[in-house]
Amino acid sequence: MTWRTLSSRVAYRNPWITVREDEVLAPDGSPAVYGVVEMRDSVFVVALTDDDEVVLVTVGRYTTGEGSVEVPAGGGEGQDPLDAARRELAEEAGLTARDWTYLGATDALNGAARAREHVYLARGLAPVVDAGATADEQAVEGISAVRTVPFADALAMIRTGEIRAGETITALALAALHLGRLR
Repeated sequence: MTWRTLSSRVAYRNPWITVREDEVLAPDGSPAVYGVVEMRDSVFVVALTDDDEVVLVTVGRYTTGEGSVEVPAGGGEGQDPLDAARRELAEEAGLTARDWTYLGATDALNGAARAREHVYLARGLAPVVDAGATADEQAVEGISAVRTVPFADALAMIRTGEIRAGETITALALAALHLGRLR
């Protein structure tokens, strides 16, 4: 047997998330209440320089109360995922890319959320034309640093715990698989 929804109600909604409370029958047939967070699609960009360095941003996250080292990312805002990825790379890192490769989609926190995440590899990087707009967007996003690190070092940052954001870890893993860097 699979999960069966008996009823559903929206408990909370804002422009970014919807929280549902569903009365369900569990796979064993027992009744249960399941909370589900629905989020708009998002995008994650592994931007790789010609010197094989990954672009990382440090973002102040309200939820964890500290700076989080991540790849450029953000909400899809109803856009085509590639268009959203281009926008996020420009806003967060001040970069454009000549070449884009779709690495796949993942489902974050699928035990409690519907959150589809599209991952791209971006190459052929160049600075955006309007750096002032980028600085303004970075301030709004809480980005305190943009830096590049060798790809191998980014993977090592996962091992040491400097990179803890699950979506960034997943994006780097997908890029490493695509680039033949993981066995």
